[in-house]
Amino acid sequence: MDAVPDRTRSSSPSSRTPNHSPRLGPSRLSSSRTRSSSSSLWYRRKRAKLVLALIALLALFFFVNYIMLLRLQHQQDRPNPNPKSKLSISLQGKWNKNSNSKTNQKGNYARMLALAAHALAENKREPKDLWQEPLVPASSWTPCSDQRSWEPNEGNNGYILVTANGGINQQRVAVCNAVVVARLLNSTLVIPKFMYSSVWRDTSQFRDIYQEEHFINNLIPDIRIVRELPKNLQSLDLEAIGSVVTDVDMGKEAKPSYYLKHILPIILKNQVVHFIGFGNRLAFDPIPFELQRLRCRCNFHALQFVPRIQETGALILKRLRGQSGLIGPLDRHLVGSFGELNMEKSEKNSKKASKYLALHLRFEIDMVSHSLCEFGGGEEERKELEAYREIHFPALALMKKTTKLPSPSELREEGLCPLTPEESILMLAALGFNRKTNIFVAGSNLYGGRSRLAALTSLYPKLVTKENLLSSAELEPFANYSSQLAALDFIGCAASDAFAMTDSGSQLSSLVSGYRIYYGGGRMPTIRPNKRRLASIFTKNSTIEWRIFEQRMRKAVRQTKHVQTRPKARSVYRYPRCKECMCRTI
Repeated sequence: MDAVPDRTRSSSPSSRTPNHSPRLGPSRLSSSRTRSSSSSLWYRRKRAKLVLALIALLALFFFVNYIMLLRLQHQQDRPNPNPKSKLSISLQGKWNKNSNSKTNQKGNYARMLALAAHALAENKREPKDLWQEPLVPASSWTPCSDQRSWEPNEGNNGYILVTANGGINQQRVAVCNAVVVARLLNSTLVIPKFMYSSVWRDTSQFRDIYQEEHFINNLIPDIRIVRELPKNLQSLDLEAIGSVVTDVDMGKEAKPSYYLKHILPIILKNQVVHFIGFGNRLAFDPIPFELQRLRCRCNFHALQFVPRIQETGALILKRLRGQSGLIGPLDRHLVGSFGELNMEKSEKNSKKASKYLALHLRFEIDMVSHSLCEFGGGEEERKELEAYREIHFPALALMKKTTKLPSPSELREEGLCPLTPEESILMLAALGFNRKTNIFVAGSNLYGGRSRLAALTSLYPKLVTKENLLSSAELEPFANYSSQLAALDFIGCAASDAFAMTDSGSQLSSLVSGYRIYYGGGRMPTIRPNKRRLASIFTKNSTIEWRIFEQRMRKAVRQTKHVQTRPKARSVYRYPRCKECMCRTI
């Protein structure tokens, strides 16, 4: 294309030069340069616009995240005006009054809770192994404690009475230990009685919680069991004749030789012995193989909840699973035929079952006060817990005054303090459970009341307890019976897709984790945090980055998620992977 002459250049100085050569228009080269310069300018402007647009998008993203974070924090701080809100947490009388001192603990973790809220808002994919156990090594162990290789015991030497103390879980252990002692001493066991406790305030007896007929019939090949003493022995003053044995009279975890040497002579002489308390009064080692197997048989096979507890427990499981009617691996052992009835009623409902996580928050005031730890409540908390100890644990209160005990900080460093609700929820968030996770909380009478659960409900809105899964009419038969309510918690925890314990010293957590091992077939994972390692992580809560917190928490928990056989002298109720309780197929 030819260049067009530029007439505007005629007035320029160059046009008035003496040179009379013809005036030519711009060359192709100069035209090309002009187009190149114009094109370069256009690209620079376009690139600048793109950069500005990208910066605007990034600013909008961070602004939206900021607003979401503020809303989450606001929800966490805002009281719920609805008294029939989703979470119904009962307060423990005057011990759980709302005070600023108890909510200070939230302030200790305010930064971490905000980081957790931000992380959950990102809705990342859950880790693959979050809801799994190491399947191959775990599934190689199968239940076999129902196998026997001995003849029935006639119980000719006399009778054993037991009045077990503590809550339902301590009493369960006492019952099974009594069964073993009855076999050891060739004695007849009278159906155990449960002691009334000022802590638990429950008048429930054996028949109110467990099926007597099933208990007796299941153990007929092992020992003789009766419902009451013969009439000729009922009139005896057992204390006067020296037949009463209390926990003060014998040490914890006494060996079989102790019973043969000290208890058998009492039975042979008086025809009866009465154990009062009987908390952990039989050792786990050394003990003959068949006696240890009997212990497992009692716990995992002979003790079945009564029908009304099973029926209500099945209702809890159905609602936790989204009304699907699914039968879990443990349902038959926990709720009997009521699980199948749920399935029949839900046959028309093809809704997929929801997975749920069970969390046992062992943070009731008895545990908090007995631990001798501090939980961020300052002087008011110390006075309150000391007053509770004076009433319910006078021996511990006296020891605290007369003996130099480890300080609260030393106890925490050693992992001897129960996890607070705030620490528990931070652990779950760091492990990767997403915000939509269904969570069943057992042990809802928390020290500090509703405010202690603010962190849980703000981070995990699908959090429920038995109190708001059941109607008031459905709960009414269990009102004022803490042991029967604990049995419902046991069912909800044992049947869960994943179970998180927060205190390894808790009897309920120990029994639930053992039950899941025994019947779970390697598909029922349990989170067992090492509290000593967690304590070292939580001490850095004011500076640690969430990414580092997440990594350290996952590593600490993953190291406890291995298939472990029972360590020597440890509980078969918690660690049933041993030759006495379970058989190995590989």
